[in-house]
Formats: sequence, structure tokens, C-alpha cells
Amino acid sequence: MASQPVLEIRNLSKHFGAVNALTDVSFSLERGEVHALCGENGAGKSTLMNIIAGVLQPSEGEILLDGAVVKVTSPAVAQSLGLGLVHQEIALCPDATVAENMFMAATNRRGTPFMNYGRLERDAQAVMNRLAPIDVRHKVSELSISSQQLVEIAKALTLDCRVLIFDEPTAALTEAEAQVLFGIIRDLKARGISIIYISHRMAEIFSLCDRVTVFRDGRYVSTEKVVDVTPDDVVRRMVGREITQLYPEKQAAGEHSTEIILDVRTLGDGARFRNVSFELRKGEILGIGGLIGSGRTEIAEGICGLRSVTQGEVSLNGTRLHARSYAQAVSAGLVYLSEDRKGSGVFLDLSIAQNIAVLDLKSLTGPLGLLNAKAQAALATDLVRRLGIRMGGIGMPVSSLSGGNQQKVAIAKQLAVNPKVILMDEPTRGIDVGAKSEIHRLLRDLARSGIGIVVISSELPELLGLCDRVLVIREGEVAGEVGEGEMSEEAIMRLASGVGGHENAKASEHAA
Repeated sequence: MASQPVLEIRNLSKHFGAVNALTDVSFSLERGEVHALCGENGAGKSTLMNIIAGVLQPSEGEILLDGAVVKVTSPAVAQSLGLGLVHQEIALCPDATVAENMFMAATNRRGTPFMNYGRLERDAQAVMNRLAPIDVRHKVSELSISSQQLVEIAKALTLDCRVLIFDEPTAALTEAEAQVLFGIIRDLKARGISIIYISHRMAEIFSLCDRVTVFRDGRYVSTEKVVDVTPDDVVRRMVGREITQLYPEKQAAGEHSTEIILDVRTLGDGARFRNVSFELRKGEILGIGGLIGSGRTEIAEGICGLRSVTQGEVSLNGTRLHARSYAQAVSAGLVYLSEDRKGSGVFLDLSIAQNIAVLDLKSLTGPLGLLNAKAQAALATDLVRRLGIRMGGIGMPVSSLSGGNQQKVAIAKQLAVNPKVILMDEPTRGIDVGAKSEIHRLLRDLARSGIGIVVISSELPELLGLCDRVLVIREGEVAGEVGEGEMSEEAIMRLASGVGGHENAKASEHAA
């Protein structure tokens, strides 16, 4: 590596009113280095990346490229300097094609009023094929969250960058897609391109990265060579404390209830899933696993009225649920947390208090139809405290929060209506280990209070560590169930991928 860093941050601070997102932080990136940046949500990682990418401007401090001070006044300036950012939150134009999204920056800079769409699509497809067989002529709105994340990555690869920033790039990817990305990152490194890699997944950091820098509470903590530290060392620096138990204790033998709180029978939508049957008991956390695209999300949407179903029925506390809309499901006591936080989980431009109260407006509205602001504030203040949301005040917009704290607001919104059953789709996606531990404990506390919880997760350790049972979905159908005493990553993956012979028997036994 060259002695002169390609990128250097010196004594940088960023203030949002009274909130100090960054305080006097420094950071350096060598040429051809993959450098991990770690910290809990709210530690300042994304704020720093947005400053480097020109999205935000620093309050104090300076940025140097190859030893020269630069002013990154906009994303366009950042790109002209060779700085690219793959956002954690998908920032694509849904009504434009994949090709148009990938080359939007180049299109804006072109000197001709005419667009050569044939060349645009050929160039885009060549880049996209390095990641996945996605047709670049499709509109982004037609793609899954996983495919949209791949488009974000492909868009960055079209830029002539000397520094590429990846902010939680594998949060929505399958294992196979993540492995392809890792190969590309190693190739970029071999070509002398420098990578800043933000992730909460220690296995990725210790496999890919040369050095790791830790931020905590908006301040620089340490920089170490990856070979000189352990994952536990990094976690301790991130949270400033030991996390001795990431997952809370599961139901004890005497806690198992026989009361069925949610009963799903032969549910199907005629397209993405069929003949889905399962029961959720009071106080239980039921996991739903399976490969991305297996139909897990669609099943949850069908249960809570967000997707039309053509067969089967859903019962809540023994009463048939006729939820033709999500509002009807919420009224009955069944809520759903979407995997798409930005698109469906929160209203970024509304305040924290408004977001939390949005499902409970009926009880917060007086006889004259006016919102009781005092009651709304009390509700928000209580849930902010319970979930440990880091913010400057409940009147701040959700857009001012880190990704993990935005996720906590989305969860608080569901809890505001005192639900009987909560369906959670990837509830800890993009959340650091400390916040994950807090949310896992919260979910177990909610279960012990009698709420039934369904957790859809792509993270096998989360399914195994958190859930009392795991239902596995394959190609829109129940492949089988993994119960207490037989939980393992291998057992889930065998069912999810169709390997082995015992899963059909388990599925038949479960359906019976």
C-alpha cells in the first residue's frame, strides 16, 4: 500500500441542531484497501459516508484526496472526484428502467439531447450480468427488494471510482448473491480501488477487510488490522460493553400454551403461494424461513389483507378474519412490519410522534375529530423509551434518524395499537448487534405478555436463536417445520433447498 492515503478525514464534526451526529472524527483509507467501518446504529457511520458522498456538508473538519483538501459540495461533485456510494436505503427511480437508473448520472452529463437506448441497454446489461441475470429493460418497480439492491450496486460499478463505499450491501441479498458481490469487491481491490465497507456482519468483515475502524456515539474509537482483533473485540468497542447474550431465553417447558391465537388454513393467492397452513400459539415466537423469493413475504401480506387470496382462511382467537384490507386486519388486532422500511415502514418526512401514532389515530382523536396532541406525545414518548430510540426529540422527522432507529420507529408504530399478533418481516435488517439484542429481548417480552409473534428472517442465526419453532417455505408451499430439539442451520437449509427426504414427511405431518 502507498504511504499516502487515498482518502483522509480530519477532525470532522456534524451537528443537526442540538444533536451531534459526529464529533471530531478522523479516518483514513489506503489505496487498494477494503476498510470496515463499524458501530451501532446512531454511531455516525452513515452520516460520515453521506458527507464523503456530498449528500451532507460537515460542520467542521476537512476531507483530503491524495493529500489535497477537497470540497465535496454535492453528489455530482463526489462522483466527479471518483467517490461512489452504494446506499443502504435503496435510492432508485421506480418508474425508470434498470438501465436508466444505472446510467442516470452519465445521462445527466451528456452533451446531446438524444439518448441512444440501444447502447445504454447493452452497456447496462454487461455490468448487470456481473451480478445477476436481471433484464435491464424492466422497470425498477417490478423488481424485488433483493434485485433492487443489486441494481444499486451495479449503478455504482458504472462509475469510474477510486473510492467505493458500500453501506450494508448484503442486507437484502441471498447468500449466493452476496458471494458474487464479495468476488467483485476482491476484484476491485486487486485493481487498486479502495473500499469502505459498512456492515454489522462480522463474518463478512473478517473475510473481506484489511482494517476495521469503530465509531461509537458519533466519536472515533479505534482502528485495527483485522488480523489483530477478534469479532468479540470489535463488538465490545462498538457497544462499550459486553453483550453476553444476544438472544433471550426461549419459552420454558411450563410456558408453552395450547391456546391457538392465529390459525391459517390452506391459504393461497393463486400465484405466489398455495396450501399454506400453520398455527401460532399465544405467547409464541414462530419463525418463517426459506430462500428469498420462496413466498414468505407474500404469505404474510395475504394473512393481513395486503394481498388478495383465492383460497383458504385465517382465524384470529377462534374467529374467522375477513381482512379485505390492512385496516381491517389492524382493527382485529393483527399488524405487519414490512421488510421495506423506506417504502412501507415509516413516513420519512413526518415526525417520530406522528409515525408512531399513525395506526392509532382513532383512539387519539377527540369527539370533534381533532387529534389529541398531548396523548400522541405521551404514546410516542413511552414507546421511544421502551425501544431505546436515539433521537433529539419526538418532533424530529424520521429522516433525521439512523437506519436502525428508523426501524425501531417502524416497530413502535405496530406496538401502538396493542396488537394480538405481530407479523415481522426482517425486523432487524440493517441493525447493529446492540440494537438487535434489544429488539430480540423486546420481542420475547411481548411474547411473554401473551402476544403471538411471527418473524420472517433471512438470517439463520436469528431464526434459531430467537424463535420457538421455524416453519420453512419452499416455492410458495410449506416444506416442513423445525421444532425444539432439532433446530440447526442445516435442517432449515435442507428444507429450504429441497435436499433430503424427511422434509416431505414433516410437511405432511404438519398439514395434517
